[in-house]
This record gives sequence, C-alpha cells and structure tokens, in this order.
Amino acid sequence: MFTAVEGGRVPIRMWADPASVEDAAMRQLHNVANLPWVHGLAVMPDVHYGKGATVGSVIAMRDAVSPAAVGVDIGCGMSAVRTSLTAADLPDDLGPLRRRIESAVPVGFAMHTRPVNPAVVPGLGGWDQFWSSFQHLHEGVQRLHDRARNQLGSLGGGNHFIEVCLEQGGPDAGRVWLMLHSGSRGIGNELAKRHIDVARRLPHNADLPDRDLAVFVAGSPEMAAYRRDLFWAQEYAARNRATMVALVQRALAETVPGVRFDEPISCHHNYVAEETYEGVDVLVTRKGAIRAGSGDLGIIPGSMGTGSYIVRGLGNETSFHSASHGAGRRMSRTKARKTFSEADLVAQTTGVECRKDVGVVDEIPAAYKDIESVIAAQEDLVEVVAQLKQVVCVKG
Repeated sequence: MFTAVEGGRVPIRMWADPASVEDAAMRQLHNVANLPWVHGLAVMPDVHYGKGATVGSVIAMRDAVSPAAVGVDIGCGMSAVRTSLTAADLPDDLGPLRRRIESAVPVGFAMHTRPVNPAVVPGLGGWDQFWSSFQHLHEGVQRLHDRARNQLGSLGGGNHFIEVCLEQGGPDAGRVWLMLHSGSRGIGNELAKRHIDVARRLPHNADLPDRDLAVFVAGSPEMAAYRRDLFWAQEYAARNRATMVALVQRALAETVPGVRFDEPISCHHNYVAEETYEGVDVLVTRKGAIRAGSGDLGIIPGSMGTGSYIVRGLGNETSFHSASHGAGRRMSRTKARKTFSEADLVAQTTGVECRKDVGVVDEIPAAYKDIESVIAAQEDLVEVVAQLKQVVCVKG
C-alpha cells in the first residue's frame, strides 16, 4: 500500500518508505509535485535520485511533458522469453554459451559492422517505413543514420545485460528463460539531449526550481517535434530488444539444438504514454517504472547476482497502472567502486557465469536494493508469475 506525502499541488503517493528516501530524491519529488502541469505523482519502491526527476517516478501531466524526466535512454526496458529447456539441458560449462552470446550481440560501445537482417526477427514488419521516417527526426541526428542502423541489435553498457535464467520453485522449477535489458542506444541519447536543451531555453520554464524539469506544452511546435522523436526512439528501443532476443535465441539454439521458445514478454520502463484517468487525458512519464494495467505482463529485474521477477499487473489506478522497474540502486556507481573490490564481486556472483573484473564492480549486487523487499512493497500493484535466477549474465 502507498503512503501519501504532502507534495504541494498534488500529493506524493509513495510505495517506498519516505524515511528511507534520500533527501536529494525527496526534493526532486516535491519539485515535481509542484509543477503547474502536474496531475499526479506515484513513487515506486525502487526510487532513487536521478536527473531532474527521481528514477522510480510515475508523473502524469496535463498538456505537458518534461524530456529530462523521461531521461536520455528513451524506451529503455526489458524483454524475456521462456524456453522449452530445463536446467538439465544446459551444458555443465556455461562459458562457451556466454561467449557465443557475446559474439552474437555487440556489448559496450561496440556495434554490428553492418545492419542486422530484419528477417532475423520473424513477424516484425514495417522496417522500411520505420527507417524512412528517420529523415523527419531532429536535424542534429541526421548524420547518425548509419550508426543507428548498425547499433540496432546491440546491448550497450552500464546496467544493460543479457541473461540466461532458471525459474525458481513451482511446477516449472528449473525452466530456462532468456532475459535482456537495453534501450534506444546512441540515437535515443542524442535525440533526448537535443530536446532537453531546447526545453531549458523556453521562457515558460524560466522560474522552475530545477532546470532539468523544463517542459514542452501541448500545441507548441517544440512539443510536436519532441513527441515525433520520442515515439520513434521508443519504437527503436522495442525493435532493438526484439532483434537481440532473436540473436540470443539463435545462440542458445546453436548450443542446445531443438530448443523452442514461447512468445517474448517486453516492456518499456523509461517512456511516455497517452492515458486517461478519471476522465482526464494525461501524458504519463514512467521513469524507471513499468505499466502494470490489469493483466499486463512485466519484468522486474534485480542485480547481476540476485534474480528477477515476471509479474502481472493488477490495474491499480492510484499508481497510474504502474509498478517498479527493478531493485533500484542504493548507492551510486562511484560509491560502489570505492566500497567494493573485485574479490567482493566474485563472492557475490558465485554460481553465475559472468564478468568478474573491476570494470563491472559498480554493478555488484550490494550496490542495489533488496529485490524481494521491493516486490513485497508493491503487492497491490502486481502479482508474481515467476521468480528467476540467472546462471549466465552478459554485461557491456
């Protein structure tokens, strides 16, 4: 259940313990709750400090949207697919499978040397129309067309990952799942930064408490341009994940011939949607949150050593049909690197075939909140469908 905190124009509905939220994040929440355009604000249990708005915010606005509140990784989200395999079908040594996945999907700053053939993703059409609309995007990104095509189907770095997981408990215990987390890559970042810069310079944003909350308003050419680029980048992110899922499926099929796959589950968790609540049309920004409408399937990951959850939304309108997007960080990347060592990472990822070097210490499980507590805090938002534990984790 949520706790209502006085916020100004609207209450702050919190599925996190207000006392556990850092002061800087609470200031951001109060700033959002006082915006002239805000209709409502819901705060997820994985909330933490972000740029302009906290990660773990669901912001409903009337006739306005803040590009910085959406974030620079437009359309970032998750995909998961259940396979026909069980743990016994996997090879004893998972190293070759990890390397096969890393060979199929570029990670970090790497990209494909040529665009992935769209035929890799059966049933996903509209590619010609999608790419032809690139010419209508912000003029500042036109030079990035070829790079955007080569990056589609690549992972990126940071907290993005690809995993092979095993279902925990229940009648399907040991069932193998594939899961990945990524977004709109460089092109989404470039589009976001350009529109954030435009918003900051608009006169109606001059008196805001935080320039990173600058908004576009309905009916303006700036809003029209942002919506065009925003929705294109969200589609790019979805196609990027679908392409990677297909590539990882192929890698697994080459390792274990005969494997079959269910339909993938996919959800954004950094995005904008047009929705209606209590008869009011609003633009809902989910920054580090997934849609959890009644029956919606979603994915809430933990860290690289703990596990993840497949969930089904309960349609709670108080949260604007939303739930958390993950465990959420409990310390910054800088603090994690200062606090933990490579040996700590090795210890905390025991049993997981993954990188265990200093380059990913900032992703150590202890840098994240406890995923079980995060799930327990939102029992009125989602129900658990499956609990997963990774045995392979690929990071950039």
